[in-house]
Amino acid sequence: MRPIGFSTGALALADFRRGVSILREKHIRTVELSALRQEELAPLIESLETLDLSGFTYVSVHAPSRLDVPNEREAVTLLQRVLQFQRPIIIHPDVMNDLDLWKRFGSLLLVENMDKRKPIGRTASELASIFRELPNASFCFDLGHARQVDPTMSEATLILEKHASRLIQLHVSDVNTRSTHERLTEGAINAFSRISHLIPEEVPVILETPVSIDEIEPEIARTRRALSQVASAVAGD
Repeated sequence: MRPIGFSTGALALADFRRGVSILREKHIRTVELSALRQEELAPLIESLETLDLSGFTYVSVHAPSRLDVPNEREAVTLLQRVLQFQRPIIIHPDVMNDLDLWKRFGSLLLVENMDKRKPIGRTASELASIFRELPNASFCFDLGHARQVDPTMSEATLILEKHASRLIQLHVSDVNTRSTHERLTEGAINAFSRISHLIPEEVPVILETPVSIDEIEPEIARTRRALSQVASAVAGD
């Protein structure tokens, strides 16, 4: 059975401790610690030595999704402290201005494919150019981003065909035209099911869908249906 959990940001925004607590109460053992905003990174990193993550079988850290050039080196310095815990670090390729700074993370750096707003990292070929510069990096496949870029999921298929050997983690949500994460719709479920056979069962799934506590289990159930490896007979798009 696929390991499925949540980003703390989807459950509790910047309050990663509350996000962890919610997942623990729900007996969910897969979590991404979110620091999507630059000011959230230092408090998260400072907490790693004392934050109780016992019982979680998969833990990753999402780096800030926006970094200006002067703060990139500071962010890298903070994120280096994650290496001692051997946690995967999710990074958006458009925030990496100096790729040499990021090479030190090796396979623990998971480059994420981007939505259509971003100038790079949206397609299989754009990702290939990044991986040529970061040959040891791994991959976080965002299904919602891929569907927004190409609703037919043809580009998603190409991405998996070319980069599945690097795949460490999935991001799952619906992504609207404003590039905002939303709960899974039937259209997203049907689209994702068409390529789910290309995704190994053991790859951890992180939901970025904003839900209330009562909606956690139903959203996980929808995700299992989306990744059931049985394509829906209804197009839904």
